[in-house]
Amino acid sequence: MKKAIDHAKKASRHIEQAGYRVKDDRLSKMPETTEGGKSADPSGKGGSVPAFENVNLKPIGVIRTPYTDNAPYQPLANDQGDFRIIVNSQYREGLGDLDRFHYMHVLYFIHRVSKKISMTIRPPWTPDSEVGVFASRSPVKPNCLGLSIVLIKRIFGSQIVTSGLDVFDGTPLLGIKPYIKELDTKSDANYGWLEDFDDRDHLMLHIKGIPHDYYFCSTSSLGETLLGTPS
Repeated sequence: MKKAIDHAKKASRHIEQAGYRVKDDRLSKMPETTEGGKSADPSGKGGSVPAFENVNLKPIGVIRTPYTDNAPYQPLANDQGDFRIIVNSQYREGLGDLDRFHYMHVLYFIHRVSKKISMTIRPPWTPDSEVGVFASRSPVKPNCLGLSIVLIKRIFGSQIVTSGLDVFDGTPLLGIKPYIKELDTKSDANYGWLEDFDDRDHLMLHIKGIPHDYYFCSTSSLGETLLGTPS
């Protein structure tokens, strides 16, 4: 009887393992789907990427800024006001040694986007140019994810005091990564389609939200242009 029970247990284990292998094989061969529910196979060699209808992200904290109605297009290093990131208490230990870095990436959910998503847009500073939404810095994308690089001023408890952030107060925090020299600085980075514009330096000041005077922008380098009347 004991031998029969042992054989039955072994057979059950083999059946269970076979079931897992079949399930894994089905997942690995499951075609990727499009928004319409049809299979999408960009390689043309048979689908091999699992299809996920929904990917749920859980906020790990909240971002506090002075902005309730209007926010800059980009982070302003010398922005005035209280900018801080408050991490939920259960993630506090994850901030260990983060203060040894000067800068960090902040990932967040752009929760106040109300515009309709389009695959082509006209950037606000270049209204005569139409580009793909993924070739822009527009927050209105299929997934409203935001990424900013900010200075770490100090960390106490579960709070990080930072330089200016380009988000509304109460923005859900999704992630934090340290900004590492050389890994995050690409010396051969370019301006993409912005290189088509003769007055690119002036355009970049608008994009960065830096107050400036057009005359000085036209006659001096970008780094030397600091103050003036926005044009």
